[in-house]
Amino acid sequence: MIKNRHTPVMIEEVFKFLNPVDEGLYIDGTFGGGGYTKYLLKKSDCKVIAIDRDQKAIDEGFDLRNQYSDRLKLVHDCFGNLEKILKKNNILKVNGIAVDLGVSSSQIDNAERGFSFMRNGPLDMRMSSSGISASEIVNTLDQKSLYKLIKKFGEEKYANKISRAIIIYRNRKVISTTEELSLIISKVVRRGDSKIHPATRTFQALRIAVNKELEELRKILFAAEKILLPGGVIVVVSFHSLEDRIVKKFFSERSGRVSNNRHMPEKNKYSPTFDTITKMLRPSESEVLSNPRSRSAKLRAAMRTDAVSFLRDGFE
Repeated sequence: MIKNRHTPVMIEEVFKFLNPVDEGLYIDGTFGGGGYTKYLLKKSDCKVIAIDRDQKAIDEGFDLRNQYSDRLKLVHDCFGNLEKILKKNNILKVNGIAVDLGVSSSQIDNAERGFSFMRNGPLDMRMSSSGISASEIVNTLDQKSLYKLIKKFGEEKYANKISRAIIIYRNRKVISTTEELSLIISKVVRRGDSKIHPATRTFQALRIAVNKELEELRKILFAAEKILLPGGVIVVVSFHSLEDRIVKKFFSERSGRVSNNRHMPEKNKYSPTFDTITKMLRPSESEVLSNPRSRSAKLRAAMRTDAVSFLRDGFE
């Protein structure tokens, strides 16, 4: 059963740009609490393939699947594997794709998942509950590698101080909880007048590394180019600059708005595969008031043209 634990972000805007048609097939790349999927199924007579790497999210979506048994398929997988998922189900093309790149409220609020420094629990951060954990990263990487990870994925200016503090602490004791890591960081990075907790960027960096989030994002963008029908739309809602930068760059290059790119295949330079259909949008003031976690959201959307797909290595 899907509980009312997660409020879908910018749902009206997502629906507007997808503009679902009856009998159309749409992808919800981040099923989570089922917000986008439920809205699409309720508002139109379309079909949805909903993907989530978290088995718990899939399990809790069974009631919705039973309600729309002939129109909804739930898939336990990473959205970056979209091409493989569709191939397995003998599907060549889809009408639209929606991806919400935020961590679901159920994951953030569950201390046992280890995503939040506000709740003490195991230092885990795995969305799929499998693979390498955040604890393994902070306890095994050398100082230089930790510095690079925190600097790159957290855009943390105090990455050197933090990585050194982690090494010093773990030489005495294994770092196993979110509280431990948060305290380590707070001792070397003063909050001052900043509204951002000192541990925010480091926790973001670890979560991105654990779940290979930027790699998965690139994969679904490439997949969208291949599997969207002409006129089909991809809508991406991101929550930090690293994600938004990737989406913006991809849409810019694929819409032909970036010139003189030596990585772009010559034959495709003048054959845009996407048209951007909106400038970057932010949630309304009323939405932020009712759902504070939406405040950092950025929405971008693009429509597939009928041009041949770029070569994959035409985008970095």
